[in-house]
Amino acid sequence: MANKENKNTGNELENVSELVSRSEKFIEKNRNNIIYGVLALILIVVGVLTYKHAYLQPRERKAQVALFKGEQYFARDSFALALNGNKADYIGFEAIIDQYGGTKAGNLAKAYAGICYYRMGDTQKALDALKSFSAKDQMISPAITGLIGDCYVSLGDVKKGIEYFRQAAKQADNNVISPEYLKKAGRAYESLGQYGDAVEMYTTIKNKYYTSMDAADIDKYIIRASAKNK
Repeated sequence: MANKENKNTGNELENVSELVSRSEKFIEKNRNNIIYGVLALILIVVGVLTYKHAYLQPRERKAQVALFKGEQYFARDSFALALNGNKADYIGFEAIIDQYGGTKAGNLAKAYAGICYYRMGDTQKALDALKSFSAKDQMISPAITGLIGDCYVSLGDVKKGIEYFRQAAKQADNNVISPEYLKKAGRAYESLGQYGDAVEMYTTIKNKYYTSMDAADIDKYIIRASAKNK
């Protein structure tokens, strides 16, 4: 029994030795390719880090500085100046998008530009800008989604607007934003004569977001839509 175990152990050692030998031969044969591969990997890592620290971060800082001035105009409802710049020390949201589109500030400028266009009455441009904005923030993203719904309603596509109102309510899932867009969806459904769907939106506010401000008078909306749902 011991001889058998020794024999098996010897065979295993021979197999390991053979594998090591093969590995050494493989490395020796492909040494240059391996070295070039490692060097290439190092160059890629260095390139990515250099791009991030020497290019992206400075661009992000410049974009943030430019965006800050735009936000000041935006806060004062000076939408045309916020959008197009003052021809002096501020380039405008549109230029920020063009010059710094790949930055976080450039992305946020798309949202600001969309709101500016909407407030200035250019709904189609507002829609284009808003749909180019991307974010996962639980407050900003649902608000922009809801505003896209407003744009579609203004352009006459009420059904599409409803889709975005419902999506905004679902994205937010909070007592501030969700009831607002559920109520908008309900009113939009009523405008289409879909009173049963309207009741569903209003009832969701009453049952799910009962502590919200919109829930305070939601019963009258439910009663009105229910009375017409015949």
